[in-house]
Amino acid sequence: MKRILKGIISENPTFVLLLGLCPALAVTTKFENAYLMGLCVMIVLLFSNIIVSIIKKHVNENVKIPVFILIIGTFVTTLEILLEKYIPNLYEALGIYLPLIVVNCIVLGRAIEVASKESVKNSILDAIGVGLGFTLAISLIALIREVLGTNTITLMDSISSITGYRAIYTNILPNSNILPMQILVSPAGSFLVLGMLIALFNKIGGKKNDTN
Repeated sequence: MKRILKGIISENPTFVLLLGLCPALAVTTKFENAYLMGLCVMIVLLFSNIIVSIIKKHVNENVKIPVFILIIGTFVTTLEILLEKYIPNLYEALGIYLPLIVVNCIVLGRAIEVASKESVKNSILDAIGVGLGFTLAISLIALIREVLGTNTITLMDSISSITGYRAIYTNILPNSNILPMQILVSPAGSFLVLGMLIALFNKIGGKKNDTN
């Protein structure tokens, strides 16, 4: 459990390590896109860590990075094919940022720093923790941007063909005179929200460290 919490809090890839920021900025205009992108990254991260940890002793040090990228690319391509076939709306919504998981610093970084050095069990726990940390981080960014930027929350839209249920809630804050704040769904808004959350996260983390 400590290993998982470490990935969520003290080594949060978005708010602490500042990794994988492209999708954190690009796909967070809707809450649904954010948590599904996080889930995709976590799936790739989990399976990649498992395979890398299993074969680590058989991979020459000189070629380990190309081998790891090939493993990651295989899982990303498989995920792409499945989404394009069964959830085309989500595939289109995530766009270019889905194949870019191949070169996502989070996935490759954990493969190099953790999976290639530690046991399969530790690699799995690390993938779950970091994956959850990334998913929660970009979901929070998306929640703030969508609620304040459009006064809506999109829980299920692209995946409604799979779930059979569509959930888009409008007029979340009905008595507000300042919403929607459309700047928050613009590229500038993504930087603004990310910056404030990074500052808040590190402020809270700093206080906890001071009390320990």
